[in-house]
Amino acid sequence: MAHELKERQRLPRWMKMKMPKGENYSKVKNLVEKHGLHTICTSGNCPNIGDCWSRGTATFMILGDICTRRCKFCAVKSGRPLAPDLKEPGKVAESVRIMGVKHCVITSVDRDDLDDQGAEIWARTITEVKRVNPQTQIEVLIPDFRGKGELIQQVIDAGPDVVSHNLETVERLTPFVRFASKYRRSLEVVKYIADHYTIAKSGIMLGLGETRDEVLQTMDDLREAGCKVMTIGQYLAPTSTHMPVEEYIEPAQFAEYRKIGLEKGFSFVESSPLVRSSYRAEEHVKA
Repeated sequence: MAHELKERQRLPRWMKMKMPKGENYSKVKNLVEKHGLHTICTSGNCPNIGDCWSRGTATFMILGDICTRRCKFCAVKSGRPLAPDLKEPGKVAESVRIMGVKHCVITSVDRDDLDDQGAEIWARTITEVKRVNPQTQIEVLIPDFRGKGELIQQVIDAGPDVVSHNLETVERLTPFVRFASKYRRSLEVVKYIADHYTIAKSGIMLGLGETRDEVLQTMDDLREAGCKVMTIGQYLAPTSTHMPVEEYIEPAQFAEYRKIGLEKGFSFVESSPLVRSSYRAEEHVKA
């Protein structure tokens, strides 16, 4: 707690988060509390919660809250997960209905303990959300499924509007930041998504010690893989045991990366310090 307080106190001025507000935000917040709904927006303390909820976007995490990987940037618990909840697809679909979500983002922990990496629950959840909420757009932020195309295809066949898989960082830093995940394998996942007629999206964090040239190379790698949408945000260490922040990147640098990304051919580049994967996600279906 002391580390987290110290971290907040030394944040640069552009990282200060505004209190969320607005009529629609208040309405969604009350519904979440009343019905005990689970969103990453609240559990992850997302800085954009007010902006996203006021526009009808929310993010849900499936397959439990225990991950089989131990990435050094992530606050999700790691260990031996519980068995998948077979009722979860229906629960998520009902949460989307109650909240009146217009653009639903779904993500999950890694489930390397399962033969199908959780692909069946992924597909069932998407299908059920679509059945109960036919007007809702669906974006999914998937794990790498160990690079198995047939598992990724199960998700694609369920018909989400956008499929996202994050690189998280540049190639050089990947072995130090991500556990059991490989940069090139993630690029192959993005390429598989793009090659199968679905909008491919990916994102990275800055401030882990990457260089400008490495960021530009990552952009080139993603474009070559067919990625259309890219998000770039500032890394913040969840606790003192996670990867430390090496640098707080100036807003002007984020703006430059956005300009360069658009010049490289991305349809959308969301790039600013407080950007997270689902930021302005409802716009990305236009890619």
